[in-house]
Amino acid sequence: MKVQIVEVGPRDGLQNESAIVPAEAKIGLVHKLMEAGLARIEASSFVNPRWIPQLADAEEVLKGIMPIAKKGVRISALVPNVRGLERARQCGLEEIALFMSASESHNRKNINKSIAETFPVLAEVAKEALALGMRVRGYVSTVFGCPYEGDVPVDNSRRVTEALLEMGVYEVSLGDTIGVATPKQVHEIFAVLVKDFTTERLAGHFHDTRGTGLANVVAALEEGIRTFDSSIGGLGGCPYAPGAAGNISTEDLVYMLHGMGYETGVDLNRLTEAGAYIQEQLGRELSSKVLKANLAKRKLDEHM
Repeated sequence: MKVQIVEVGPRDGLQNESAIVPAEAKIGLVHKLMEAGLARIEASSFVNPRWIPQLADAEEVLKGIMPIAKKGVRISALVPNVRGLERARQCGLEEIALFMSASESHNRKNINKSIAETFPVLAEVAKEALALGMRVRGYVSTVFGCPYEGDVPVDNSRRVTEALLEMGVYEVSLGDTIGVATPKQVHEIFAVLVKDFTTERLAGHFHDTRGTGLANVVAALEEGIRTFDSSIGGLGGCPYAPGAAGNISTEDLVYMLHGMGYETGVDLNRLTEAGAYIQEQLGRELSSKVLKANLAKRKLDEHM
C-alpha cells in the first residue's frame, strides 16, 4: 500500500519562522528533501512579500531549485492570483497551489475577500494555469474548526471543495488549520466528502497543535485517504495559537507509516539528515520526535 507525502516545510513551515532563512539554505533544504525521496515538494509562495516577508525570495529560491530538480519530482508553489501565476511561470514551475477557507471569517482575514468573491479570482488563475499545461492543487483551510467561528459545517467544506474541483484542481487538501481536529471528527468529515468526491481527489493536512496530528492521519487512512501534507522537523506554527506546534512532522509521519506497512518512497535516514540540516540553519531544536530520537541515537552510536 502506497501513501504519497507532500512536503510543505519549505513553504508552510518556513513562512512561520521569525527569522528569515537565506535563499541558499532553502535551496539546500529542498535538495536534501529530494535526496530523501520526497517526490512532491511545495517550495515557496508567490503571495505578496509584504504579507509574508520570509518568502520574499521565491524567485531566487525556485530558480535555484528547478535546474537541480530530480526527474519525477514535482516542485510547486502557492499562488494567490494571476500576477503570482506569472511569477511562477517565469520560474519554470509546472504545478501551483490555490488556497481558500471553508469559513467566511477566516477567508476574509486570510485573503481579504468573501468566499463568493474568492471563487472567480481562483477560477481565473486555474484556467490560465491549465492553459499553460500546469497542474493545479487546492487547499481548503479551517475544515475542522475556525479561530473566529468555532465549528465549521461540513457543507461549507463540501461547497468549497466542489468549486475548486470544478475549476480543474486535481486534488484538494483539507486542512486542520488550528489543530483542533480529533479522530472522530476526521472520520465523520472524510466519510461525507469521500462519498461526494472520492479518495483520489482528497488529501489531509493536519497540524499537531494539540497533539492529535498523527492520530488524525490514522483516522483519514481508515477512510481511504492516501495523500498527506507534512513539514520537515515539524516546522511551522499557527498564528492563532502562539507557541503551539504546527504541521505534523514528516519524520514522524514517515516513521509511523512505515511501521504500519505503508510504502512512501522516503528514506528515513536521509530525511533525518534534511531535518538536522534545517535545524542547524535555524539554530534551534525542532519539534519532530523522530528527528530528536534519531539524532540522539546517532550521537550515542558515535560514542560506542
